[in-house]
Amino acid sequence: MLGGAGQPTPKDGGFQLSSGEESVIDVPEKWSGRIWARQGCSFDASGKGTCETGDCANQLHCRGMGGVPPATVVEMTLGTSVSPLHFYDVSLVDGFNLPVSMAPVGGGIGCGVAACVVDLNICCPSMLEERIGGKVVGCKSACLAMQSAKYCCTGSYGNPQTCKPTLFSHLFKAICPKAYSYAFDDSSSLNKCRASRYVITFCPPK
Repeated sequence: MLGGAGQPTPKDGGFQLSSGEESVIDVPEKWSGRIWARQGCSFDASGKGTCETGDCANQLHCRGMGGVPPATVVEMTLGTSVSPLHFYDVSLVDGFNLPVSMAPVGGGIGCGVAACVVDLNICCPSMLEERIGGKVVGCKSACLAMQSAKYCCTGSYGNPQTCKPTLFSHLFKAICPKAYSYAFDDSSSLNKCRASRYVITFCPPK
């Protein structure tokens, strides 16, 4: 995980979470940041090692470093106790490595679930595949694969009027309608809620 600019990064930026395990993460008011999962990891007793996806400089504790894409990312910007409106989403802008969801605990009417619960690696277009040893371990975003302004929404394409969803974005959106499919996919992907607790689940049931 990684805190935004000027924000702390909880748990030194990473920890091991086995299947079925859970961990509670406490963050301060106004916290913003991103959380992602790594897969295919092997670490020694000192926390050094590698991951097939989402790796951060071969360390268990990322300590201020982001994960290497492709990786499915949970993003959030939290409010305060006085103004408790929190924004959150699941993003495929950095590609996909495994399914994830973020759901509020309570919060009232209008609180949505951000999610991509389908394994995109199974249906990833061949030109976007991230392979290790012949196995598809991730699905790149069009931006990551093509490295062009048109797909990355940069330069003259750096606004919603000029950067439109591509065929790849439409594919991701059709499969994971509750996730960001490209940089300006705000209208159908950004959630807001007043709940004080949220559950992030990796590889959630469909």
